[in-house]
Amino acid sequence: MQDNHEVKEVNWESISDEKYGAIKFRKRKNNIKSFFRGVAFILIAAVSGAVSSSYMIEKKYSQKAKVEDKSIDEELQENPYSDIAKVANIVGPTVVGIIKTSPNDSQNVNNSSGSGIIFRSNGYIVTNYNIIDGAEEINVKLARGQKYLKAKFIGSDPDSGLAIIKVEAQNLPVAKFGDSSKMRVGDIAIAIGNPLGEEFTGSVTAGVISALNRKIQYGKSTYKVLQTDVAMNEGNSGGALCNLKGEIIGINNLNLKDTQFKNEDGMGFAIASNEVKNIINEIMEYGKAARPDLGIYGRDAVSNNNDGVKGVYVTSVTKGSGAEKAGIMPTDIIVEIEKKKITKFEDMAGILGKYKIGDTVKCKIWRNGNNIDMTIELADMENK
Repeated sequence: MQDNHEVKEVNWESISDEKYGAIKFRKRKNNIKSFFRGVAFILIAAVSGAVSSSYMIEKKYSQKAKVEDKSIDEELQENPYSDIAKVANIVGPTVVGIIKTSPNDSQNVNNSSGSGIIFRSNGYIVTNYNIIDGAEEINVKLARGQKYLKAKFIGSDPDSGLAIIKVEAQNLPVAKFGDSSKMRVGDIAIAIGNPLGEEFTGSVTAGVISALNRKIQYGKSTYKVLQTDVAMNEGNSGGALCNLKGEIIGINNLNLKDTQFKNEDGMGFAIASNEVKNIINEIMEYGKAARPDLGIYGRDAVSNNNDGVKGVYVTSVTKGSGAEKAGIMPTDIIVEIEKKKITKFEDMAGILGKYKIGDTVKCKIWRNGNNIDMTIELADMENK
């Protein structure tokens, strides 16, 4: 059956009143009306389709957006405290409380406390040096422990503020040290302390990593530390700074803050785990952290009468050191070590940290407008 609403192509020039008369003319009007009705129908259908399509697209987009929003919400609604609690359960048992008594304490009252971390199952614990410094007796209480265990001193590194002690015990839970170089600014950091060996969940604080590889001069050494906004106090000093995997990424050190930033709020420091691992290995092997050194005391060169030369200005040379044997003199400026330019004291400390005692390094010295090449043997800085 032919569709009465079908629009056909019409040759309007072939239509005339003379040929078709009035009746035909009215039919023509009817055809025109039919044509416009068809066009109107098509337009209405098109508009309706467009609106419908728009609605469907909008609905689909809205549904997609809701799904995406839902996934985002679900991600944001994940309880971070749940992860922190898991970390506390993993790391907490490896964190101990440490209390020392000193000869000056006539009433034998505990005068210093802090935390420590078990790194070997047979009782080896790393902590902060100031916690056990000058101790007549060191007592350790394990997490949820019922009694104190006497500890003996193994070795220390006063410059970094780390020390190792040991208790007579076996099969203790051991902390896992992570790679601090993989941390990013903004990553969550969790500090766990156990100053009295009580329930470790009561001494858990969390925050974020604020800065990486922050260099702090402490004593004669420069250390790379992690900066965090986690609250540091005497209780968690010596304790663990962890990532969300339950790995130790640093050891909390209140002394580093008190040295330069005592009055700064929201700023805490931890010796980075990669640094800690090296120090632990050295103390376990030598009884102390042995650091290679040129045998000089110096400071950053100041553009004054040195033609603007940058480097380390030598203020004094240690007698019998590699620097003295090589011929370095006060007022010399160390400008290069092993073909790496030195612009400040931290540069020199960073380069020397990659070498061992007994190694030799090639240095370039600026003296009175001339560059002098020297080879210097590195020695233990504690034996200057």
